[in-house]
Amino acid sequence: MPNIETVHVPLGARAYDVRIGDGLIAAAGTEIAPLLRRPRVAVVSDDTVAELHLDALREGLAAAGIEMTALRLPPGEGTKGWPQFTRTVEWLLEQKIERRDVVVAFGGGVIGDLVGFAAAVLRRGVRFVQIPTSLLAQVDSSVGGKTGINAPQGKNLIGAFHQPSLVLADIGVLDTLAPRDLLAGYGEVVKYGLLGDAEFFGWLEGHGPALAAGDNAARLAAVKRSVQMKADIVVRDETEQGDRALLNLGHTFCHALEAATGYSDRLLHGEGVAIGCALAFDLSARMGLCPQEDPSRVSAHLAAMGMRRGLADIPGDLPGSDALIGLMAQDKKVVDGRLRFVLARGIGAAFVSDDVPADLLRAVLDEALEQRIAAPA
Repeated sequence: MPNIETVHVPLGARAYDVRIGDGLIAAAGTEIAPLLRRPRVAVVSDDTVAELHLDALREGLAAAGIEMTALRLPPGEGTKGWPQFTRTVEWLLEQKIERRDVVVAFGGGVIGDLVGFAAAVLRRGVRFVQIPTSLLAQVDSSVGGKTGINAPQGKNLIGAFHQPSLVLADIGVLDTLAPRDLLAGYGEVVKYGLLGDAEFFGWLEGHGPALAAGDNAARLAAVKRSVQMKADIVVRDETEQGDRALLNLGHTFCHALEAATGYSDRLLHGEGVAIGCALAFDLSARMGLCPQEDPSRVSAHLAAMGMRRGLADIPGDLPGSDALIGLMAQDKKVVDGRLRFVLARGIGAAFVSDDVPADLLRAVLDEALEQRIAAPA
């Protein structure tokens, strides 16, 4: 088998491995077989991923004598709500999935979050395996046990903590991603360097272009480092009472922008994270927490990667700063009515704060919105 790296997530009885490398879908049967009491799994995917990869997964499972039944959901963020969640849970019940069985989430972050939540509530909890097929899902949403769906009031407001039993991150499938989707996932990779590893961010400045161009060695290294950083934080704070909130760098801005754009293709989640990270560093510099060179360096790297990096890069209309701040107030990270932001004292030195002056926050948003007006159409 080609080079496969393993990151162990040591959570006691809920511990699991994240396996990272090229060819893991073809080897899925061998990887999953030790978890099974009987040789069958229920796979939930979306139409886009299924068209590209479901036959390969079926063959990989069959090679180990494992039977597969599959449900295909529509692609896109709109799937991550009550209607498709209900459809998934009822389909799993129709398949007579028992608590000893394994459900497989085969897709990007939307599928992973929805299927993980379905597994969490089905028969009060069945085991599930994540096979993430996007860069964003491989480095972020497939690891750590956060599962859930969106509500009209906001993103990820309904869910549960439910750790997977195994994660198989096949970097070979990243070749089938559209460039925009790959770069959106890279927004989460950059986040890890910015929140806790300045050396990793420096590495990304040198190797990010190769990663985007298809260099498997760069992809393997970046996914492994990102997963290791997330695993370390999750082990310290599984249910987000403290340190785990650092993983939300950029997300308070991001979730407000996603709501403002209707959770549509106008703004992909990873694009919102990248823009949110840039805004968080702008806010940190405006508050005198980090040198002005840091937000400039963040913006320069996003630009060098050809990524969205400001509100001027979001097509269509956006509400004003007061409305955006109102959307932030719906975020899960609000505590006792106070907005919580992840700010930075420098690249790799993030911290959580609920002490952000409203006038400075408004000023950052006003300036970013003014740049939209000044930007060429």
